[in-house]
Amino acid sequence: MQSKAFCNNFTNAPMFEHLKNKFPIEDQKWERYINCFNKLEVPSKTVLLNEGEISERIFFIEKGCVRCWFNRDGKDLTLQFFLEGGMVASIESFRKKIPSPVTIETIEPSVLWYVDKKDMDSILTELIEIPEIREKFIDILFERTFNYMKHFVSFIKDSPEQRYQNILKEKPQLIQRIPQHYIASYLGITSVHLSRIKNKMLK
Repeated sequence: MQSKAFCNNFTNAPMFEHLKNKFPIEDQKWERYINCFNKLEVPSKTVLLNEGEISERIFFIEKGCVRCWFNRDGKDLTLQFFLEGGMVASIESFRKKIPSPVTIETIEPSVLWYVDKKDMDSILTELIEIPEIREKFIDILFERTFNYMKHFVSFIKDSPEQRYQNILKEKPQLIQRIPQHYIASYLGITSVHLSRIKNKMLK
């Protein structure tokens, strides 16, 4: 995977403003941290991390869409989607240096900023000492865990049609931007089944 760093441009990037608003950190610290960010512009269907590899980067999405998926019996099952402003990595692999249970791949042409593990570990070591920042990181981790659990429970208690209706209600932008076969994969059904659901809802 080819990449090129554009650290000096990060201060002007929308992603920088988003992170600065989300994590109120002293300007002096930000000036040091932005040198750890590297810009990556990639086409759709670019694999950022393969299932089974050790995650060495965490990605911040300035533009585009990314999905996490895993292989089961030769079929890929989508676990989660990430859009602009999102942060994506195989967290377990990134933190514990274990093989990633998922593949991370772009769906659209994307503009990403990544931080290598050694730099992120250094940043986190500093920021974790700031109570307000620590709470925000904990909230992010809980939100990610909650989303995983909600998706898992939905597979047990809801029908595919109900799961699709939940997406329409809670994340309509996914339906507008993401190809149908990926939505079907996320719902755990075939594209044909999804087409039937959509046709039924139109009648």
